[in-house]
Amino acid sequence: MNKANFLGIDFGTQGVRCGIFDQTGAAVSVREEKYPTYYPKPGYAEQAPGDWLASMDRALDGCYSEAGDAEFALIRGITICTTSSTVIPVSESGESLGNAILWMDNRSVAQVKRINDTNHGILKYCGGEDSVEWIVPKMMWIRDNRPDIFSAADRIVEFQDFINHYLTGRWCASVSQVTCKAHYVESLGGFNKDFYHAIGFNEFFEKADLDVVNQGAPIGEIRSELSDRYHIPKDAVIYQGGIDAHINVIGLGVCSAGESGVVMGSSFVQLTLSELETFEDGIWGPYKAGVLPDLYCLEGGQVSAGSITKWFVKEFKVEGENPYLTMAEEAEKIPIGSDGVVMLDFFQGNRTPYKDPKAKGVFYGLTLSHTRGHLYRALLEGVAFGTHNILELMERGGNKITMLRGCGGVTLNRLWLQIISDVTGKPITLTEQSGNAGMLGCAICVAVGSGHFSGFKQAADSMVRVTEVIEPNMDDHGLYRENFKKYLAVYQNLKNV
Repeated sequence: MNKANFLGIDFGTQGVRCGIFDQTGAAVSVREEKYPTYYPKPGYAEQAPGDWLASMDRALDGCYSEAGDAEFALIRGITICTTSSTVIPVSESGESLGNAILWMDNRSVAQVKRINDTNHGILKYCGGEDSVEWIVPKMMWIRDNRPDIFSAADRIVEFQDFINHYLTGRWCASVSQVTCKAHYVESLGGFNKDFYHAIGFNEFFEKADLDVVNQGAPIGEIRSELSDRYHIPKDAVIYQGGIDAHINVIGLGVCSAGESGVVMGSSFVQLTLSELETFEDGIWGPYKAGVLPDLYCLEGGQVSAGSITKWFVKEFKVEGENPYLTMAEEAEKIPIGSDGVVMLDFFQGNRTPYKDPKAKGVFYGLTLSHTRGHLYRALLEGVAFGTHNILELMERGGNKITMLRGCGGVTLNRLWLQIISDVTGKPITLTEQSGNAGMLGCAICVAVGSGHFSGFKQAADSMVRVTEVIEPNMDDHGLYRENFKKYLAVYQNLKNV
């Protein structure tokens, strides 16, 4: 096999990361550049597409300065992943008509209610209801509130589509994005006209990207002027990627049914692959080709996770060189179950399985004998209970989850990882490039699309290296069951308060 490099570009909420990887998955060069988020009104969150492009330019310049001509000459292709749904109205030439509406923006509450009130059958493919985060209600909001922009826009697209068009000149949509966020159901013919008629948005077919491309499929060669600008070969092809969290799990090596990737950061995202088309209330999906073209994907998420530990060390004024380590050492001395303290992790509502934006964070069971170490351990256990709750629902339809593969900042917290493994009863696999999983997942898409590997599993087996497996203590798993039941009961008893 001829030596080749693959370029992955991961556009996250806070910045863009560009990484060049070789056929073994080793990082040749990685660079990150930040861009700002703007908050013009309460509940609004926007980003400027010009900031994305300028940051990508700087990141690629940094990679080139480090790697040089020889490594850049070996680049065979590029894949990007982006946040979703981050939505931009654009002209035919690709110029943005204002700022992008960021995924976390919640201005389209009225539009999502209108969608969900239809109870249309297509909604069962996304757990029963649309989300304020997704592209369709955001498009409807633009129509209802900015008719000038809606009329002027040639189309209204995802962040993913905008960057791919910038690189190639072709408009197309990612199957990952449209299946998970725009109600595209392949088995029902794609975009369902009856659904869009029922929600009062026939204009969708005039404004949306309807050309759907699978992960790893070619979009087109890089534009000549960008080839020169970025020192990338003129025959380098851009291959389709997808939602950042979904491409992350490919970069963790999640390529088989029964495996679940968990992005463990400020929030948690759980993505499980399955050969079965199963429907469970409270779980998003089943999404055909949401992660890989030939498998279904079930998705769950916890809005607050690592962000709660950040809140804790700040508000409790935990001092020391590493306040997180200080609290982990205190929590490790507390017995399983935190001496009766149970925490609900709903500090910014619940995404799944309750889909309850009004849910609140709770510490239950406090007495005068409890310390901050008890609270911190209960926090770690509460997030683990939330993950377990989601995974149990995913398994109800016959999907046996054999392994979790983790990435994100929480993987640096050994106590927390062991608690999650013990609570769920699942081993947690860590990989060499878990911190670069989004970029590596993009690189794997290039490696498959360019024919260097016959499929995603073969590519992942060659490019993803396991460094450690955290095994669950099944005796401790049994001890956690009673506190998990309390976790469920506390929510049910407080949800109407």
